[in-house]
Amino acid sequence: MKPLSTAEALNKAAAYCTLCERCTSEVSKKLTAWGVAPYEQQKIIERLQDEGFINEQRYCRAFVNDKLRFNRWGRIKITAALYEKRLPKEYISSAIAEIDEEQYTQTLRELIAIKQKELKGDDYESKQKLIRFAASRGFEPAKILQTIKCDSYEVDF
Repeated sequence: MKPLSTAEALNKAAAYCTLCERCTSEVSKKLTAWGVAPYEQQKIIERLQDEGFINEQRYCRAFVNDKLRFNRWGRIKITAALYEKRLPKEYISSAIAEIDEEQYTQTLRELIAIKQKELKGDDYESKQKLIRFAASRGFEPAKILQTIKCDSYEVDF
């Protein structure tokens, strides 16, 4: 595959960014895969940011919303995924703070209810499995315990 010219790479990257929200690290990885030199990548990314194709704050908000609504992830897992994309801490904190607490709690309750139907065995073992399951989805331990207690469970710790 022959390397792309700067203009071709810019057009291709702009088209890539119009499909859905993208962050700088995703675009950079794509440009590297296309064989664009690092100094040209920086120029292309700056131009995409100036023209509004890349906006990391907007990306953080969209990412948090999508992962909570569709993947049903908790705050811990969402935050870790955003840090992995090398996004600024203040954008991550701002986006996480915008999570609607009622929706968040309802998502956790629904996940626990679905998982509870699948579980068999004694009560103590089931509770432990529910806690591990919710923790693996990125929900905070205190929130998990509070939710399980609200659903008429008593957890002994």
